[in-house]
Amino acid sequence: MKEALDNAITELKRVDHLFYVSLKYTRTADMMKHMIERLISTFSYGIESLLKKAKEEKKISNIPDNIGLRCKLLRDTFNDPELTNFLNFYVRLRKIQMAKHTSKEEYRRHVTMTVTIDNGEVIEVNIDILKEYYQTAKDFISYARRMIHGEEEL
Repeated sequence: MKEALDNAITELKRVDHLFYVSLKYTRTADMMKHMIERLISTFSYGIESLLKKAKEEKKISNIPDNIGLRCKLLRDTFNDPELTNFLNFYVRLRKIQMAKHTSKEEYRRHVTMTVTIDNGEVIEVNIDILKEYYQTAKDFISYARRMIHGEEEL
């Protein structure tokens, strides 16, 4: 449980570096996609830590390997609207990451990665939206720390 949470915090530090350093000098859709992959990894470790906490407290008997089953199990176990919002965001990030993307204005401030997810929804991801995604990941890790240790700050 602690190791998974530590891994999530480490991934979040990598996302921080990608956002504030790498993306500053390499404004490409591929860099944005890489940042989204790291955000997904951060969420995955956070979800794993929450599941391990639930298993330790004997709320669940086993931890499934399937991502969808993990999310459903967390929703059912904790029944918290804030956690449900984080899990919905995580699923959305996964859809964005798996979709084919197009890019415009690469190497400029307004670089935009455009994807169409399974329901036909077109999502445009730019640097400002990535910052919101990064903040949501930070909020999720703070939530996970609160649930596990009662700690607030990273």
